[in-house]
Amino acid sequence: MPQDDDVILPMPCDGAMAFRKVHIPATGPLDDFPINIGQDGTGWGYVEQRRPSYVSGNFSESEGVSRYYLLAKYETTQLQYDALMGDECPSPSTRLRLPVVSVSWFEATAAADRYNLWLRENSEDALPQEDGVLGFVRLPTEIEWEYAARGGLEVDVAEFRDGRYPMPEGLNAYEWFAGPQSANGQLQLAGLLHPNPLGLHDMLGNAAEMMFEPFRLNKLDRQHGQAGGFVVRGGSYLTPQSDIRTALRGEEPYYRDSGQSQSGQVGFRLSLVAPTLTSRDRIAEIEASWRELGADLESTDGSQDTAGTVEQLSNLASELQDSALQEQLRDLESQLRASNQRQEEARNLAVRASLNLGSFLCTKLEDDGVFLDFLHNNYQINCESGNADASCGMRQQRLEEQDARLQALSRYYASSLVESATLYGESLLKEQVEVFEEIITRNRQLTPLKPYLHTHWENQREYLQEQHISTNAWLENCKAMAN
Repeated sequence: MPQDDDVILPMPCDGAMAFRKVHIPATGPLDDFPINIGQDGTGWGYVEQRRPSYVSGNFSESEGVSRYYLLAKYETTQLQYDALMGDECPSPSTRLRLPVVSVSWFEATAAADRYNLWLRENSEDALPQEDGVLGFVRLPTEIEWEYAARGGLEVDVAEFRDGRYPMPEGLNAYEWFAGPQSANGQLQLAGLLHPNPLGLHDMLGNAAEMMFEPFRLNKLDRQHGQAGGFVVRGGSYLTPQSDIRTALRGEEPYYRDSGQSQSGQVGFRLSLVAPTLTSRDRIAEIEASWRELGADLESTDGSQDTAGTVEQLSNLASELQDSALQEQLRDLESQLRASNQRQEEARNLAVRASLNLGSFLCTKLEDDGVFLDFLHNNYQINCESGNADASCGMRQQRLEEQDARLQALSRYYASSLVESATLYGESLLKEQVEVFEEIITRNRQLTPLKPYLHTHWENQREYLQEQHISTNAWLENCKAMAN
């Protein structure tokens, strides 16, 4: 099921592996995006409890405010695995299109290593680069996998938090699971069913997928200190329909009594990423970003809300001779920086919510304004041309009701616009306009909102610069979107 924006890497034996870009609205190498993963109420809270996490991309996008990593479009097939690990090229067959299973975590990692070495020797130009450094393939991390399985930026917040990504045609059309109405106890060929919103096939069911990191239990606000076997995600062809969910996770041992652990239900797909510390310039950029992390928050007028507390603590700690007290102040400084960072992330989320509301209200102003014009024109034609009839009273009442409704909506829009401008200021709003535009550009359902975001931002910027409430002008700007 090829798509125009598939990223295709060559493989040995004239093969290929398809990848999909997974975008994150972040630009700097130290930027990340807050998400919620896991799911409450499954009865497996110590394994799947909903918890906050963060995701970022390894590669910089040439345009837009985003970074990305890549995830294989399909689970690794037996044919691809044989091409990487075999001494001779395999002959293609339908059977070899099944996801490869019954391989150990070490064999999957070895296959990734073989692939990396082959790409560097035979097709270096095909690999994406970050800061001039070649990317590489490996097993995905849990966060990379779950963010992609839930649909990433292609779904809205409510859909992202749901137990399954949107499946308009029903679960059977998208994923293989246990039972005669689906997999019927058999592993199925890769990629036969519809993909998830990011274009990834078989993320749930069919073969469970190995993760890069070891399994940990959840402990309310953190992961438990003991690391065990490796994580498997997504369920398999033997997983009951009721258990198919993006939060489903389990543990497999690296070894069993007989040797390395293998399972006929567990396979893998690869992630394509890049190193983090790629050059001296990149390290300097990260160091500069680190120094700014959790710095004193600024208010909308440019003054510091916390009166330079972080900087004062840092200076005071540097001047002290008492090493114990100096360590305590350093610890306090770190705690304050972390608190400031959490406040900044919450504020950015609130700014984007205000932009979302303003853009949506602009669409309502357009709809209600155009409808009012329609009612007014109808009234003029039927009731002001000397041909008034018995319906004119009703027409006038509808006209007055719609006018009152539009005026109330205009006042609400103006109030929310002024309030967000007062709370956040131009620089914060402008920064999050770029981020929110990236989010809605990647989400097909929200993409139609993009021109309304531009109009709303123009209205808001006009107020920020002139400090004049122009309710009627803002209404007319939103109505003009209908032309």
